[in-house]
Amino acid sequence: MTEPTADTRAPVTGVLGLGSVGEALLRLLFAAGHRVIAVDTDLDVLARVAGRLKAIQGDGPDRPDVTFTADPSRLCEAGLVVEAVPDTPAAKSEALHHITAVCPPGTPLVTTTAALPVARLAISSGRPADLAGLRLFTPPGPGGPAEPVLTALTSRETAGALHAFVASAGLTPVEVGARPAADATALVLGLLNRAAVFLAEGHVTHADIDTAMRLGCGLPAGPLETLDAMGLDTAHAALVELWRRTGDSAFEPAPLLSRMVAAGDLGRKTGRGFHTYDETGRPLAAAAGPTDDTPVAPVDRVAVIGSGAMARGIAEVTALAGHPTVLVARSAAKAEAGVEAIAGSLTRGVRRGRIGPQDKAAALARLRGADDFASAAGCDLVIEAVAEDCGVKRAVFAALGEVCAAGTVLATTTSSLSVAECGEASGRPADTVGLHFFNPAPVMRLVELVRTDATAPGTLATARAFSRGLGKTTVECPDRTGFIVNSLLFPYLGAALALLERPGADDAVVERTDAAVERGFGFPMGPFTLLDTIGLDVSLAIQNRLYERFATPEHEPSGALTELVAAGLLGRKNGQGLRTAAAA
Repeated sequence: MTEPTADTRAPVTGVLGLGSVGEALLRLLFAAGHRVIAVDTDLDVLARVAGRLKAIQGDGPDRPDVTFTADPSRLCEAGLVVEAVPDTPAAKSEALHHITAVCPPGTPLVTTTAALPVARLAISSGRPADLAGLRLFTPPGPGGPAEPVLTALTSRETAGALHAFVASAGLTPVEVGARPAADATALVLGLLNRAAVFLAEGHVTHADIDTAMRLGCGLPAGPLETLDAMGLDTAHAALVELWRRTGDSAFEPAPLLSRMVAAGDLGRKTGRGFHTYDETGRPLAAAAGPTDDTPVAPVDRVAVIGSGAMARGIAEVTALAGHPTVLVARSAAKAEAGVEAIAGSLTRGVRRGRIGPQDKAAALARLRGADDFASAAGCDLVIEAVAEDCGVKRAVFAALGEVCAAGTVLATTTSSLSVAECGEASGRPADTVGLHFFNPAPVMRLVELVRTDATAPGTLATARAFSRGLGKTTVECPDRTGFIVNSLLFPYLGAALALLERPGADDAVVERTDAAVERGFGFPMGPFTLLDTIGLDVSLAIQNRLYERFATPEHEPSGALTELVAAGLLGRKNGQGLRTAAAA
């Protein structure tokens, strides 16, 4: 008698809905060897996703079967079905009823809702024991985060199937929670929407917005890239729902976003969004802009004015890049201490393998300290990095105007003040430019290059070439309060602080919100940890300047932040703040 053989064929998984999330899951399942029944009622979507999958597969060896169909009844062949339709109660309920109508009882069902209560969807499905949730914050890639969500009604078999599915799809399970997930999603959607508004105002390019936020904040993707990945229609619908529910104008979809959705430019899934994509969904390189043939003045000698952390970091970068550098401080003692601190930083760089011993020695040989502005005479470029106070900066520029030769590039590192107002005191408006380095300057790759109405083209071109020679990536913007990064970042941070004022706020809202943003969206740190890192006093000062300039609710200074600073809790710098007080 012949022994029966075990069925070793790949599992069959159904996916209902091939939008951004459904297509992303399909790709993961395809790569993992699943046989997939992919269902969508839109024939154009079916054709597009099928074409992309074929383009990815190319002429390689045969891969598991994927059946594309508009017929939901084919889902009866699947051992597990994932529902990935738009995240609204009506759409979810209708989709789940389609599934339960054709799939036999006991078939594990997975809903990919990001914000809706899974328990309520389970009840609505009529098969609560068979249903579990998979919370996805953005369309998943290999190793991406996913939160398995079980209800009190979920059967043991469905729970086991969900965990096996997460593992086989190559996702990383995370624990976030429904309320923190909703808060994190609202915070991030507000940030993404603000980026679309900012782009439409015409200050900067879409590429510079994404580059600035990736490099300046360490985001895994720029905000416009993230919108493209989510699907502009998906993000638009989520924003509309948040706006309807909260009345918060920060969630009113950017008009540009609405126009793009109406035009069918939905992001990566359609090949057109804020960026453009090839047939496999990979971003296409942007077309090269016109060549800038503005003459660039050579920059050899550099002066850095100041002795704080930012000034020292910039001086370290310029000396390492080969520029003879003078660090000008208020006193000889401060100048000497500044040079010693730079030497210590270089030593740590050698220890960590960031630079070699010979690099350290050469940099120190190029570096000297001074305590008078006359030391800046003869320099080709001077970088002011003193306190973030307009009066203090203007005094520095007045002195530089007296001692520096005509044509010397005069730069300020201000993060929130007017570059023109700071530099006006020099009497050299054409020579003045903003070079906003990010802290710590030796590590952070971004420089915001800020032009005023009076900045000469040659000054801008020279500052651009100089920054790139330091190994930095530059993004260019006009002299507008907040530039790019702070304009987008601080309303997001302010919205996080507003969670502390919410009636019935969770006592652990700080920790749980940070964890949700980090685990769910892959941000390097949550908003509260970031505030502590920036410094609560610095953050409050930036909030105040943004509010003075724009006077909108999203820029209104936080009462909690004001009280923290008044109490001397400044964040990481003194060990006491939003996240650091308990550890201090």
